[in-house]
Amino acid sequence: MQKTDLETSLAPIHAMNKKSNFRLVIGNKNYSSWSMRPWLVMKAFGIPFEEIYVPLYQSNSTQKISEYSVSGRVPVLLAEELVVWDSLAICEYLAERFPLQNLWPEAEAARATARSICAEMHSGLNQLREAMPMNIRAFFPGKGRTAGSQADIGRVSEIWEDCLSTYGAHRFLFGDFSIADAYFAPVVMRFKTYGVSLAPALQAYCERVESFPAVQEWVRLAHEEPDRISKFDAM
Repeated sequence: MQKTDLETSLAPIHAMNKKSNFRLVIGNKNYSSWSMRPWLVMKAFGIPFEEIYVPLYQSNSTQKISEYSVSGRVPVLLAEELVVWDSLAICEYLAERFPLQNLWPEAEAARATARSICAEMHSGLNQLREAMPMNIRAFFPGKGRTAGSQADIGRVSEIWEDCLSTYGAHRFLFGDFSIADAYFAPVVMRFKTYGVSLAPALQAYCERVESFPAVQEWVRLAHEEPDRISKFDAM
């Protein structure tokens, strides 16, 4: 009997399950935006993994993370004998490992744009990250509004408006949920925490991201997490 497309696309995952499991080293779900990104990708696309949790901002955090990666930072993906660190590198590795899953958009132009906005998020928008650190449990409306963070909010809005109108058909950034949406999910969390006002179409996008099952699971676990980091909770 001929295999269906779904069975064919899931074959690498089933094969991986028989041999070994991925292990993903992450930090606190409430605070670690970089950990959130590959975690969401793996959950969204049904890639099974074992989670290794290392609380951040403790005296031995770097030492513990260094047991898995010389970078001393999370996230880290352990794949058999391979160690992949950095969230974008992990996402790229997974996209190559499971090409039929379409972790990136399938169309060439959309895929190139998705990679570009993720790279921009990865290397830029620093003022937004510094002024408005991710803190899912908190609510700090109006805080963190520096000139730099406001400029970054404007740039994010521009990116979302362009992608939704050009590729997303007003669903996710490129139609179906992809690495790009996982990459901007921590920004959605920030906008909610700091009460950022958005245009209706962008607010609707944020609500779709928040209601996505993998995001809901991460948020639920963030609220259940016992660890607290005072430097972020006392803003």
